Amino acid sequence: MGSSKILTLRLDQRDCNRLEKLSKATKRSRSYLAAEAIREYLTLNEWQVEEIRKAIAEADRGEFASDTEVKRMRKKWATRAR
Repeated sequence: MGSSKILTLRLDQRDCNRLEKLSKATKRSRSYLAAEAIREYLTLNEWQVEEIRKAIAEADRGEFASDTEVKRMRKKWATRAR
């Protein structure tokens, strides 16, 4: 993981209690669990932001589905939903 830095944050009492309970159950430190949760959050949100950026770029280039393509997909999914 490399070097690390200290980060101070505030949690409401309920979340702090949940973190403490999970820490005891998993025999992991609260710091470890908090860092892991932040890491997963960053990974997910970085992915979402990148996908949105790509979609905006496609839209800016005018890369939209044609009416025919949309109708074909609607028919395909309507058939599968039955």
